[in-house]
Amino acid sequence: MAPILTSNPSRTLLPEPLTPANFAPFGTAICSPLPRDLSIAPQVASLPPHNPAPVLANQNSALKYSPISPLLDHYKDGSPSGTAASARMTMFCCFPRKLRTIAESKPEKEVFDVRILERHPFTNQTFIPVDLSSHSKVGDGEDEPIYLVVVAPTLRGQVATARNAAGERVTIRDPPDLNNVKAFIAHGGQAVTYGVGTWHAPMVVLGRRRVDFVVVQHVNGVEDEDVQEAEFGEGIFVDLGRKGQYGRREEGPPKLWTAKL
Repeated sequence: MAPILTSNPSRTLLPEPLTPANFAPFGTAICSPLPRDLSIAPQVASLPPHNPAPVLANQNSALKYSPISPLLDHYKDGSPSGTAASARMTMFCCFPRKLRTIAESKPEKEVFDVRILERHPFTNQTFIPVDLSSHSKVGDGEDEPIYLVVVAPTLRGQVATARNAAGERVTIRDPPDLNNVKAFIAHGGQAVTYGVGTWHAPMVVLGRRRVDFVVVQHVNGVEDEDVQEAEFGEGIFVDLGRKGQYGRREEGPPKLWTAKL
């Protein structure tokens, strides 16, 4: 059981679209720089500027963008045990979360209650959705899978008071800044990298279908060095808007947020 913070603010979060620019303080938002309907490799000179710049690959049948997100291992520099880490790929099969309905609002709305955050103090962590072809069928009216990314800055050099499962008072070093929690809506064509030490909620899949993620990070097998958690009471929730919209725009036919690169 994660230690429970003895105090936390009340906050209503309005989710933003996940874009490289607005997620930059917390890590990396990864999405294709090319239009989805582009099926023929273009001339590199005809493309708008991009960092990193693309180069032709695979006998000129592909554009290669590298690097797009770092693979960071800070264990050797800062972990108390000094235990070396190794890169690991894991699969998380994430099922849709249960949302809380606010029936008294008109129209009826849904919210997600944020009750726990975690962080990886010595590695970043990337979630890459896979097997989306079985989830999104063009023309049948179904929405592409979407997921919610909830993050908070780290209060570096500070401490927060919490209680463990035995009710004992404990201290959380470098706790989450609960006054500056943010939420982002990501679609199935995006991956996300949480920066080293960034507090974040466990993955939150929205809608009716599960999303499978390949997760890439470093681990050394020392529990408190691989992951740290903090729970808190009621009061912080993400307002997802009209029931079934999951934070998307409500004007006209429902559409997914699209990232501007």
